[in-house]
Amino acid sequence: MKNFDRGVYRAVLKVREAYAFDAGGILMRVYAYMATIGSISMLTLAGYSFFLAGTVSSTIALATFLISPRVSKLVDERGQHAVVPKAAVVTLVGLALMLATVSLGGPIALCYVAAVLMGFIPNAQALTRARWTYLVRAGRLGEDAPTLKTVFSYEGIIDDVAFMVGPAASIALAAALFPAAGMLAGGVCFAVGVVVLTLSRSTEPTVGSVGAGEPPKHRRSIIATSSVVRVLFALMFFLGAFYGVFDTATVSLAEDVGNPSAASVILIVAACVSIASGFLFGMIRLTIPQYAQLAAVSLLVGCAYGTMVFIGSIESLFVVSTVAAMFYAPFFITANATCERMVPGDRLTEAITWMNSGSICGLAFGPTLGGALIDQLGTTASFGFGAVLAVMVPVIAFACLPLLKRHERQPR
Repeated sequence: MKNFDRGVYRAVLKVREAYAFDAGGILMRVYAYMATIGSISMLTLAGYSFFLAGTVSSTIALATFLISPRVSKLVDERGQHAVVPKAAVVTLVGLALMLATVSLGGPIALCYVAAVLMGFIPNAQALTRARWTYLVRAGRLGEDAPTLKTVFSYEGIIDDVAFMVGPAASIALAAALFPAAGMLAGGVCFAVGVVVLTLSRSTEPTVGSVGAGEPPKHRRSIIATSSVVRVLFALMFFLGAFYGVFDTATVSLAEDVGNPSAASVILIVAACVSIASGFLFGMIRLTIPQYAQLAAVSLLVGCAYGTMVFIGSIESLFVVSTVAAMFYAPFFITANATCERMVPGDRLTEAITWMNSGSICGLAFGPTLGGALIDQLGTTASFGFGAVLAVMVPVIAFACLPLLKRHERQPR
C-alpha cells in the first residue's frame, strides 16, 4: 500500500542523541499521568471516600493547570537546565508530603497543600518536543533528519505508552502492596527522569532557537493570542474530563465486585491496544488536510467513549475500554500534529504545555463530579456522565472547523 510506510520510524530511531532525553521524558510522563488516578487509588484504598479522593486529585490537576504553563514560560526564557530541576524539587517535596500524610494518618488538609506543590511539575511532553524541533530545524541531523510529522507521531506513541501504562501500574501496585506504593514508584521514576533529561545538555535548545518573534520576556501568553490553542485546549479539557471520570468509575466498579486489581488489568489491556493503534497510525500517510484529520479522530474518540453509557458490568467495561482505546492514540497524535502545524514555531513549547494543560484541567473537573456521582448514585451514573463529556469532543471539533481551516499552514 503506497499510503502505508512501515519504515517511517527508522529515521527517528537513528537519532542516538535523542535516546537520553526521550528516556528521561518517558519516566517523567509515567509519573505525570499517574498522579491524578494514582492519588485516587491511594486515598480510597487507605479508607477515604471517593469524593474526598476526587477533590485531592482535582486539586493536583488544577494546580498543574495553573502553574505548569508558567514553568514552561520560564523554560522558554531561561532554558531547560536552569528551570526544570528546581521545579522538579518542589514537585517531589509535595509528593513526599502527600505520601507521608497518607501513610502516617496525618491531617487530610496536608494532602491539599501537597497537591498544590505537585502542580509545579515540568511538562515532559513540551520539553522533549522542543528538543526534537530544535534538532530538526537547526539542521543538527543532516539530510537524514525525520520530518516533524514523524517525530510527533513517535512522541505521540510515547505519550500514549506513559498515559495508559502509568495509571494501570499505579493501581496495580497500590492494590497488591500498600496504598502509597504506586505513587512512590512514580515519584522515583520522575526523579530519575529529570536527572537523565537535564544531564542531556547537548540536545537542549538555546533560548529563542525554535523560531523567531517577540523577545520571550515581553510577549503575551500563547493561550491569549492563539485561537487554535484555545480550541485544542477545549478539546483536551473534555478528553481529560471524560477520561478522569472513566478511570475513577473503573476503579469503583472493580471495587464494587470485590476485585480491585481488575481495574489495572482492564487498563493494561487498553494500553496495549492503544499503543498498537498509535504505532500503526503513525505509518499511515494521510493526504487529507490537518483540520479534517482532527475532526475525524475527534468523532471517532467521542463516539467510542460515548458508549460508556452502556457499561454495567466488568465484562461490558472490558469491551468498551478495549474498543475505545483503538482511537485514543490517533486523537492524541493528531492533536499534537495540529498544534505543530498551526502555531508559530517559537511558541511551540508553551503551546503544547497549554494544550496538555487542557486535559489536566479536565482531570480537575471530571474525577470530582464523577466521585460525587459514585458516592450518591452509584458507578453506572458516573459512566453515563463520562459519556456526555466524551461526546463534547466531536461537537467542539466540528463547530471550530472553519477556524482551524483558516490557520492551517503547509507541512514544514
